[in-house]
Amino acid sequence: MDKDKPTKRTRREILQTFLALPITLWITMCRDKSTEMLEATQPCGDDDDITPAQTEGPYYTPNSPQRASLLESGITGTKIVVTGVVLSTSCQPVARALVDFWHCDDNGVYDNAGYKLRGHQFTDDSGRYSLETIVPGLYPGRTRHFHVKVQAPNKPILTTQLYFPGEPSNNSDGIFSSKLLMNVQDASDGKAAKFDFVLNV
Repeated sequence: MDKDKPTKRTRREILQTFLALPITLWITMCRDKSTEMLEATQPCGDDDDITPAQTEGPYYTPNSPQRASLLESGITGTKIVVTGVVLSTSCQPVARALVDFWHCDDNGVYDNAGYKLRGHQFTDDSGRYSLETIVPGLYPGRTRHFHVKVQAPNKPILTTQLYFPGEPSNNSDGIFSSKLLMNVQDASDGKAAKFDFVLNV
């Protein structure tokens, strides 16, 4: 009987190893996914894929400073980096496209006297943009959002808004559109988001 005890223990250990294998593989896959780049937020390929326009709202200020980071002294909140590509309906990158962002601060207040949390930039030769800012607060009556204007060189301006997935106010916001949801993930120092614009060019 005593001789059988080590054999039973060994078989149990082998069985436990096989049962744990799927869990180990699942954990490994999750770890690998965390290092992948964020997927595109919407496809391009035909006119139905054009990024929808939305209202400008009352707080747009023209002639914002050219800058890729809106972070400056006195600004508090969760840091977020928003990246993406500006594309044509034929999936070609739009170089030197204007991308102009503005949004409220962590308390839901817009700066209407200056240019805090406002700025524009131009896409690179690959149509890419990158914005460093904070997660906007909740403006009364609205869900969390960014305002943005996008313009291909010498073409009409697209005015729209970008939204955060999983926000409780998304369903009650009359302006919200699921087509304008960013792909948002946690990052080591805040959040990382991605949205690709498709312009009618």
